[in-house]
Amino acid sequence: MARIGRRTAAVAAATALVLAAGGSAVAANVSSEEQALAGTRQPAATTIEQKVNRLLARMTTKEKMQQVQLLSDGQVTDADAKAGVGSVFSLVDAEKINHLQHVAVEQSRLHIPILFAYDTIHGYRTIFPVPLGAASSFDPAVARADASVGAKESAIQGLKQVYSPMVDVSHEPRWGRIVEGAGEDPYLGAVMAAARVKGTQGSDYSAPDKVVASVKHYVGYGAAEGGRDYNTTDMSDSVLRNTYLPPFKAAIDAGADTVMCSFNALNGVPGCANKYTETDILKKEWGFDGFIESDYTAVAELRACPPVKPDDGPCGHGIAADGPDAGAAALMAGTDSEMVSTYLRDYGQQLLSDGKISISRLNDAVKRILRVKFRAGLFEHPYVDIAKASSAASYGKPADLAKARTAAARSMVLLKNEDQALPLDPARSTALIGPFGQTVDEMLGPWSGRGSDDLAPKFVSLFDGLKAASTSTVTYTAACNLAHNFDPPNNATPPITADDEVCAGPGVGGTDIDDAVAAAKNADQVVLALGESGFMSGESNSRSQLDLPGHQEDLLNAVVATGKPVVVVLLNGHPLDLTAVVDKPAAILEAWFPGTEGGNAVADVLYGKVNPGGKLPVSFPRGVGTVPYYYNHEPSGRPCDATFKWNARYRDLPTCEPLFSFGYGLSYTTFDVSKLTLNRTKVDRNGRVTASMVVKNTGDRTGDDVAQVYIHDPVASMSQPVRRLRGFERVTLDPGESTKVTFTLDKSDFGFYDNRGRFVVEPGEIQVFGGDSSDATMTKSFTVTAR
Repeated sequence: MARIGRRTAAVAAATALVLAAGGSAVAANVSSEEQALAGTRQPAATTIEQKVNRLLARMTTKEKMQQVQLLSDGQVTDADAKAGVGSVFSLVDAEKINHLQHVAVEQSRLHIPILFAYDTIHGYRTIFPVPLGAASSFDPAVARADASVGAKESAIQGLKQVYSPMVDVSHEPRWGRIVEGAGEDPYLGAVMAAARVKGTQGSDYSAPDKVVASVKHYVGYGAAEGGRDYNTTDMSDSVLRNTYLPPFKAAIDAGADTVMCSFNALNGVPGCANKYTETDILKKEWGFDGFIESDYTAVAELRACPPVKPDDGPCGHGIAADGPDAGAAALMAGTDSEMVSTYLRDYGQQLLSDGKISISRLNDAVKRILRVKFRAGLFEHPYVDIAKASSAASYGKPADLAKARTAAARSMVLLKNEDQALPLDPARSTALIGPFGQTVDEMLGPWSGRGSDDLAPKFVSLFDGLKAASTSTVTYTAACNLAHNFDPPNNATPPITADDEVCAGPGVGGTDIDDAVAAAKNADQVVLALGESGFMSGESNSRSQLDLPGHQEDLLNAVVATGKPVVVVLLNGHPLDLTAVVDKPAAILEAWFPGTEGGNAVADVLYGKVNPGGKLPVSFPRGVGTVPYYYNHEPSGRPCDATFKWNARYRDLPTCEPLFSFGYGLSYTTFDVSKLTLNRTKVDRNGRVTASMVVKNTGDRTGDDVAQVYIHDPVASMSQPVRRLRGFERVTLDPGESTKVTFTLDKSDFGFYDNRGRFVVEPGEIQVFGGDSSDATMTKSFTVTAR
């Protein structure tokens, strides 16, 4: 955790975002990182527990089975509502929500309201940058503002639960859903997870502008083998606890009251039937008293194939013989709410009679669901203000659009800037070229809520943003098109490839590249908008290749050949393999999918209104054959050395490093990070060490840098990662200005979990590294004593 020596513009800006999101001001010496991780979970309120118990005592078994049922918008009927169904997801028609709620509250025997939920991942109608982009800000206030606006807009629609945040750590850039999380580091992931939960729920999620957060996907989903979505995972208990669980624990400590179990099997046990993770760790060890819902058809997928009882629907994991067995396995492991499949509702009475589920476990699941409904205030305020929900004036408020624009700009990472190609001069003519100049999906990205419907604020395209920011001419030439549906047709032989369907070459579904060359020659400066379609990342969108798809490289080569300095703006959701193109443009700005205000935010950075200060939350590979690569890997007896054969290297690469490292990012100014010091050289197991360093702006522009501190335990009973991030702070400094940043390290930092699930703090040396990326070179050390 970090503290800064005095209040800087960065802390002021972060505080402003937190205040705007409904938080409280932070003291001058308390960092945003520290504030985000501060636990806020409250014990169960006696009054609510009494209400839950009284209601449970009145329920029949049939009514209990209804409460554990979670139906989709396409499934739910008035009959379900009258029977007392527990939850509904993805219904976004306010009139239908209100109608079903009236049926449930007024016509069901016990008048229990329905919990309506939706995947508000990075905004509902006002869309913020994708979470991987927000993580690049290294600013929890960005994530908190995003979650707060998304919660408010979701609640207006009649939704009281969001399936967010997605906190899966991933070392796999091929995985499509890496875009939904905070990248490869558990500490950064924990900070951003806690911030999102606090933005979503506030101090009381019964408030009209707050909703309950559902943390997903529990757990290990980001470690999908081969980066293929839904695939199996296998890991030791130490890896599970040290790498994949910390963001979930931070979210629970921040008050998250619902959790979604994952599709994947962990060490052979599916996430929604895993008693160790769901009951032993989450509910017992962590004291979680909310409920766990399954992911979409995840309970059905527990069955062996072909499916039996019923004889249709998903199957695959093979830990259950049929639907009743699958329902029993999920409930008894700890899953409280069954999504889409209806095995508990359909077969629950028989499962109780056969002793395959217990009434005590069923009661526990129902109590957890009712507890959340009472905490959400649904019994007091179940209905929707349809007029407000149906008015475009309710969404995209100017203050919220301003937050989205600020968040997007703070999330961008400057990867390259030769000869000060950036910032551009707004008084010079600009040629915008590429397939993404006016497309909505590459601004909003995957899981963009209702960001493109009629009630949403109009998205700002890259072309519109540049035109608004420039005082000279801005032209746009698409040069090639990018398909907006990357799904191959059924029974495609051979399968559709990227080159078949995206960014077609001259004369094929788009403008000839020759037109792009002409546009570049006629302009003073050139911006190329390249990357991925918004439909090439997200769920079920893993990629086997990570380079620029289609003929985008051909387009880049043709435009660079004009001799004009070329600035590339990347719009993407995967960490890309840029090895073949990195040397060609003068500058590269990683903008991710920046959201509703994306065009304005990109223009702010390109024309210098905003000095980029983001850092990469994930390593960019040097060729897809090198993945997975992640900075916090464990050491080897023969660590990589590109100058020597007999070690862990690739014989066809001259380096052991990724193309761009975790924590890397440039600025329009320069910084010096120096004077790493520790306040002590020895500490006992329960003691603390403070590490401080000085960050100075050595350039001629005001700008942001992110101070980062890493540790390494060189001698331990188990090999420890070569580096682990344990603190960061984003600071804003004027030219010549400096500030001292201090980080506090304690046993939560230098201890670790072993393979028996025990947290251990061992005596010995701890190395500390300080700088502004994971390649930090300053180092000091302290010793943990045996006492």
